[in-house]
Amino acid sequence: MTTQNELRKIAGQLIMIRFPGTVLDAVTADFLKANSIRAVCLFRGNMTDSEQLARLTADLRAVMGPESLIAIDQEGGAVVRSTWVPAPPAAMGLGAADDTDLAYRTGAAVARAVKALGFNWNFAPVLDLNNNPHNPVIAERSFGAEPKRAAELAMSWMAGSHAEGVACCVKHFPGHGDTNVDSHRDLPTVNKPVEELDRLELAPFRIASGAAPAMMTAHIVYPTLDPENPATMSRRILNDLLREEWQYKGIIITDGMDMHAIAGRYGVGNAAVRALTAGADMVMALGTTETQNETLDAIAAAIASGELSQAAIDTRLARLSSLAKAYPCKSRSYKEDAADREIMAEGWRRSLTAYSPAAASGAPKQPQRPAAGAKVRLVARADVVSDGVSEAGVPAAVVADSLRKLYDVELVTFADADTFDWSALPQDGRFTMLASTSRLRYGLHARDTWRPDLHLALWNPYQALDINAPALMTYGFAQPALDAINGWLSGQLQATGNAPVPGFK
Repeated sequence: MTTQNELRKIAGQLIMIRFPGTVLDAVTADFLKANSIRAVCLFRGNMTDSEQLARLTADLRAVMGPESLIAIDQEGGAVVRSTWVPAPPAAMGLGAADDTDLAYRTGAAVARAVKALGFNWNFAPVLDLNNNPHNPVIAERSFGAEPKRAAELAMSWMAGSHAEGVACCVKHFPGHGDTNVDSHRDLPTVNKPVEELDRLELAPFRIASGAAPAMMTAHIVYPTLDPENPATMSRRILNDLLREEWQYKGIIITDGMDMHAIAGRYGVGNAAVRALTAGADMVMALGTTETQNETLDAIAAAIASGELSQAAIDTRLARLSSLAKAYPCKSRSYKEDAADREIMAEGWRRSLTAYSPAAASGAPKQPQRPAAGAKVRLVARADVVSDGVSEAGVPAAVVADSLRKLYDVELVTFADADTFDWSALPQDGRFTMLASTSRLRYGLHARDTWRPDLHLALWNPYQALDINAPALMTYGFAQPALDAINGWLSGQLQATGNAPVPGFK
């Protein structure tokens, strides 16, 4: 008879965990070994620098064994965990540049950096089509709104990563782009006819399904596909559609089961079993040790009862083993830092997009460059915040210091966009720039009353639609984005990008 410990060791091979801290402490190491856990995902809180992170991933490999899966979210733009390596442009920036070769080189450069840090699995690229301007969590993380081109760019990015030995995981199947709720906070619904889902949301995933070694599920209900279960726990979606109809052979891994869309509604243990029986191969148990133990016990009980058959378990373990062997978790030297920074800088430059809203006369307000040395007033948020998915935005002082390379800059910060009085700014002839440094869309107050001379949309490009002013969109706030802005302001660079989503023509 199989003991509880043996059952938990089987269950442990079907989950991925996270843990706090920047070192592998003895308690965590014992937990990994005791439960035969072979997969972890590391986040910003696990990282300080390359030396520390390489040591941590080496320690994890030593504990978890030769088929370790060590994962990271290094998408580009605002969603990067290792922030000191060459900064990749966001997917929508690459969509604006519209060059599959650039996408390939970017994916390869991302992979070189993270492989040198000890990772062999990157939860990227995003295949969601951002066809909802009010989407609170995807926005610039998407390559665009046109299924075929978004898939081509994503697959080029993925091919670059694979050429450097880092497995990709496309996400968030069947599509998170047309939601106005963040599944980290609640359970979204995408209620569209199947024909429309086939034409839009599902299309890029179907295109990529023959090449993607892994696919991450979305915690979203699609009533026309399955009215009762979110995709993560839907056999109709994961098994009937993805496995049987599309003949998908890769790994199906859930999104984080600690997210409120799942944990708050179904309970982590129950949800984990339902995801596995629906067709998932691995459950991302990213909560606490308590919720991870709850998950392990629930899966072990499902194995003991026969709810999860031995054949189903063997199939899942074989797929996971195949992924680990195809993309072995071993470090590499990293001598390409300077060359990769230039690849990334090229991407940020070619992403740069000018947007000009129509004036009352019907003629667009073209973005204007202040003369060198001009007096400039920069208005920006006082704080920089993380939305739980992305890293925190760029501080206002950093933007001001960047602009001071060209201008005499006075910095004005606001705490609340809904109350900041634009009319109270001095009417002293200074050229006024607004720098948007969060993903939040602007409300009615800002849309109706803010009138900068130039809007620097340094994160969510849709913010350019909120403010009646000419804008430069960078799709992210890394240093190369600020350098690209200065290149345009100095006249050395043209904004050649084209926003790959509706609303900007």
